[in-house]
Amino acid sequence: MTAWVLHVDLDQFIAAVEVLRRPELRGLPVVVGGDGDPTKRGVVATASYEARAFGVHSGLPLRTAARRCPDAVFLPVDRAAYEAASERVMAVLRGLDAVTEVMGWDEAFLAVQTDDPEGYARQVQQKIKAATQLDCTVGIGENKLQAKLATGFGKPKIHPKPQLGEPGDSGSLGKPTGMFRLTHESWFEVLGNEPASVLWGVGAKTAAKLAELGIGTVSELATADVAAVAGRFGPTIGPWLVQTARGLDPSVVSAEPYLPRSRGREVTFQQDIEDWDRVRAEVAALARRVAEDVAAEGRPAVRVVVKVRYKPFFTSTHGVQLESPASDPAAIEAAALAALEWFTTGRPVRLLGVRAEFAPE
Repeated sequence: MTAWVLHVDLDQFIAAVEVLRRPELRGLPVVVGGDGDPTKRGVVATASYEARAFGVHSGLPLRTAARRCPDAVFLPVDRAAYEAASERVMAVLRGLDAVTEVMGWDEAFLAVQTDDPEGYARQVQQKIKAATQLDCTVGIGENKLQAKLATGFGKPKIHPKPQLGEPGDSGSLGKPTGMFRLTHESWFEVLGNEPASVLWGVGAKTAAKLAELGIGTVSELATADVAAVAGRFGPTIGPWLVQTARGLDPSVVSAEPYLPRSRGREVTFQQDIEDWDRVRAEVAALARRVAEDVAAEGRPAVRVVVKVRYKPFFTSTHGVQLESPASDPAAIEAAALAALEWFTTGRPVRLLGVRAEFAPE
C-alpha cells in the first residue's frame, strides 16, 4: 500500500448550496454576496461557474458583477446554511479510513494508504454526493502541496464569454475531470513552464519580487541559487520558495481540529463616511463585536488589524501587537483604535474591518 495525500475541494460550494435550495437556478449564472442587492455596495462571496464565465469572481464589487453579467441571479449570503452543509461534508470525510485535516468550509486533506488513489477519490466523491448532493474535485499527490495544486487541474475549465459589444462565441465550460494526480515524477512536466505564481503560497507581490531576480517560471525558481533567493526574501522564506518550486512539502496531514488563525468583522457603507470621528466610532463598535467572537473562540488574541477601504476601491491595513494575549473587549478596542491612528489620509471611507489574530498553535 502506498501513502497518498488527497485534497478534497467542493465545487462552487456556496453557489451549489443555494442551487440545492432553489433547483430552478441550476444552469443559470448565480452570484452570492452582501444582501443580494447588486445596486448596493458589497462584494461577491462566490459565483457559479456560469457566472464565472462572464468574469465574475469572489471579491468583485456586486455592481461590477451586475454589469458583467446582467442576467445573473443575485442572492444574499446565508452563513448558517453553508456551515451546516460543510459540517455534513466533513462528517462524511471523518467517517473514512483516512486521516482528515479540515481546512475550512469547503476543503480538506486526506492521508490515505492505497494502491488505487483514483479509485479512493471516486469513493470520496460518491459518498459526499450521496450524503449531501454536492460535487467535489479531488487532487492526488505525494504531499499536501502536490495534492492542493492537482485539484486545480481537475476543476471545470471556464471559457470566458464575450462582454457586451465584443465579438466571440457564447462561452462554455470545459468538461471537468473531477480529479487529477500530480507527483514528483510529473511535477516539472505539468508545472515547469508555468509562472511561479501558480504555486501554493506565492502571490502577485512575491512573484513580482522573483521577477526582479530574473525568475519567472516554476522551473527557474526550482533551479535558482538558494542564497540569492534567501538574500531577497530572508533565510526562512527564500529556501522555502525554492523547495516549493521543486514540489517538496514536509508538512503532514493532521487530524487535529481546525483552528482559525483569526476572527474578524467588516462592514461596507452604502454612503462614504467622510467624518473620521464616525470612522473611529465604527471601528470601536466592530472591535467590540470581534472581542465577542474572540471570547467565544476561547483563545486570546495577540494582534489586532484594521482594514480601511477608501473610495473608489483602494484598501490599506495596519496592525498593532497587544502587550499580552487578551480577550478583553477594552484591550481589543484600544488596539483597534491605535491601529486606526496609522491611517492619516482622512479620505472618505467605504469599508471598515477589524481582525483579531491568534497566536500560532
